[in-house]
Amino acid sequence: MASKIDKAEILAKFYDDGVYTALFADGAVSAAFGCAGGQQTYTVFQNGAAVTVKDVERNVKVLEMAAQTGSPVVTFYHSVGAKLEEGLDVLTAQAKLNATIAKVSGVVPQVAVVLGICGATSALAAAGADVCIMTKSAQLFFTSPFTSAAKGDKTEEAGTASAAAKAGVASIVVANASEAAETASHVVGLLPANNLTGPAYFEFEQPAGVLTAGAAPAKGAAAILDKNSAVELYAGFGKNVYTALGTIGGNAVGIVAMGKTLCHNCVSKAARFVRLCDAFSLPVVTIVDTDGFIPSTAEDITGGIREAARLTATYADATTAKVCVLAGKAVGPVYTAFAGADLRIAVNGCVVSALEPSAAVTVLYKAEIDASDNIAAATNAKVAEYTANVCSAANAVACGAADMVCDAANARSSVVAALELLSTKRASRLPKKHGNMAL
Repeated sequence: MASKIDKAEILAKFYDDGVYTALFADGAVSAAFGCAGGQQTYTVFQNGAAVTVKDVERNVKVLEMAAQTGSPVVTFYHSVGAKLEEGLDVLTAQAKLNATIAKVSGVVPQVAVVLGICGATSALAAAGADVCIMTKSAQLFFTSPFTSAAKGDKTEEAGTASAAAKAGVASIVVANASEAAETASHVVGLLPANNLTGPAYFEFEQPAGVLTAGAAPAKGAAAILDKNSAVELYAGFGKNVYTALGTIGGNAVGIVAMGKTLCHNCVSKAARFVRLCDAFSLPVVTIVDTDGFIPSTAEDITGGIREAARLTATYADATTAKVCVLAGKAVGPVYTAFAGADLRIAVNGCVVSALEPSAAVTVLYKAEIDASDNIAAATNAKVAEYTANVCSAANAVACGAADMVCDAANARSSVVAALELLSTKRASRLPKKHGNMAL
């Protein structure tokens, strides 16, 4: 439970060998510095008490020090809220804190670890981190579930880690505080220390599986990633897209793999993840094998087109190394959105097409099909012929829709080779204040 959170125990789990240096005197907010996951890392720790202006200023100072020294920041959240006696002063301080979080975003990794209560402005700060880890017993909310229930607005799971995961706020949910600390340390180790350093390198084992068309996203990713290296993010949100940090050939990467159909949440999740990887120059490997975006006008109205436009712009805007594996179906808008990569690897047996083959042949060969004695048989024959000749991996390379061809058994080695080729990639964006992608 939140009341049993032990700072010394948590920091001992988080820092390598349990060694760290305390910063500031203990209060509602304290800080420390040490090595976690092989990276020099700052931590900010809330002890559950009400937060004062001085406490918030400490948090701001740690963020500024981290940006200056190029070190990640991990904040452990557990507080009953701001100290009301300090009135608007503490509100102003919280506004400065959130502005600093935004300012430092993309400079050094920020990891939020919610161990207890995290409400109102603290919830805003935690959600602004690059990765948000929660324990199952933690609470994250804008409005207290107790207060809402008293007003007749009672929602199942309100404020819980499960709800935060479903909303796409909690990146990872773990059983307890000790596991949260260990997970945070591992995530910090996978991410570069700052936006000017390269990805870390790890010892690795080869995966056991082979990439197979139509496989579950996690299984497809496991066939490419080093054995047991994956740390999945946003598992409870947009479940038909799999996003994870991991390693390939010992090098840290981000991987995106997709399932049968994609809703607006799936697409939003992928875009958010690619932005994280690009901010710290983590290579992105995308495995494309899906029937496409959900064919629904309701999905369009809900935001499907907006999120797909955002995803397309995110891939296009990312300057990090990008490898796309065309493992199965990559038809129409899905290819456009996900295949914006430096190198595209077409796996033999994949289907790359501007339009679903069954629909394309009814347009291209309408007269021939209509003139046949058996329309269904003629259509099927044309679909098979069109798929084999026009939608094949070899034709994708011939037409410039892909750059390399490989067999499924060699997909991982092809990705390793592509990443090695791109390891010295240097790219810069056109001079501008910022883009205006759909958000």
